Amino acid sequence: MNTAILLIGGNLGNRTQHLQEAAALIGQQAGKVIKASALYETAPWGNVQQPDYLNQALQISTPLSPLPLLHTLLKIERDIGRIRQEKWGARVIDIDIIFYDDQVISLPELKLPHPRMQHRQFVLVPLNEILPDWEHPVLHQPIRTLLANCKDESPVRKLAVSN
Repeated sequence: MNTAILLIGGNLGNRTQHLQEAAALIGQQAGKVIKASALYETAPWGNVQQPDYLNQALQISTPLSPLPLLHTLLKIERDIGRIRQEKWGARVIDIDIIFYDDQVISLPELKLPHPRMQHRQFVLVPLNEILPDWEHPVLHQPIRTLLANCKDESPVRKLAVSN
């Protein structure tokens, strides 16, 4: 089994429901969810003229190798209703692979670790909640250090848990 660290997010429709559905489908089709962060509301990145996002970090144990995992996650996005129209545009769901074990991969369709994750609060804050000591295999720094050094000042707000 392999460990993959994912970031799921979305800013259209019932954001909480879409993240719950994504996590459930990931658990059924991609691998067992080992850890999940709280939900975080974050400002949009890139195209800022859109609604705020909800994001969540997931750690999964998966039998899938990186490309089959990517294809499975893209299928889950489509099943939930994702339509790719514009880069950094609004979306029902987005599922990114941030890390896959400690592998470094550079393929046209998949670059791991995620090449911009260390510059984005909306990625680092939920990751730091569940894996503060996870070491970036290229930068050789734990998540907690990447977060402390991140220059992104975009607001990231942890949502209160409701029963």
